[in-house]
Amino acid sequence: MNAISRISSNAPWEPVVAYSRLVRAGDYVAVSGTTAIDEHGLVVGAGQMYVQARQALANIRAALERAGVSLSEVVRTRMFVTDIGRYAEAARAHRELFADSPPATTMVEVRRLIHPDMMIEIEADAYALTPPNSANQPKARAASKPKTTRKVVKKPAAKKPAAKKPARRK
Repeated sequence: MNAISRISSNAPWEPVVAYSRLVRAGDYVAVSGTTAIDEHGLVVGAGQMYVQARQALANIRAALERAGVSLSEVVRTRMFVTDIGRYAEAARAHRELFADSPPATTMVEVRRLIHPDMMIEIEADAYALTPPNSANQPKARAASKPKTTRKVVKKPAAKKPAAKKPARRK
């Protein structure tokens, strides 16, 4: 059984919404929608799609690295942009990080994001080929004795003997 680990980025919305930046369940890694906020929770690059996409992707990379996962293990990204007409700027930042191992990806225009200066939010899913970083995982429990497996052969149910009639007393 694989443990589930959760990594926070201390984004101001994490405690309000109750989510983790990254959740790793065995080999599966999911990175929540990530925006262009810095380590102080401030939006970077107001009005600049490319700058915001680069910052969001840098935040994703940092979360992945904390979980012991590389960008080459990302299998899917989803980009939510507030102006699809500026897709080339977001695509440029995405291509810079993923040119060597492009994931499946989607870009969708949305009306707005949680902060009015935000122009892009990016999610990522990864399949971790590397073992989890022990520093980020719960301590392993002592190994229990392995269970032996036995082949169970189902026998046909035996017929119940006919109920005996109570003996008559004389």
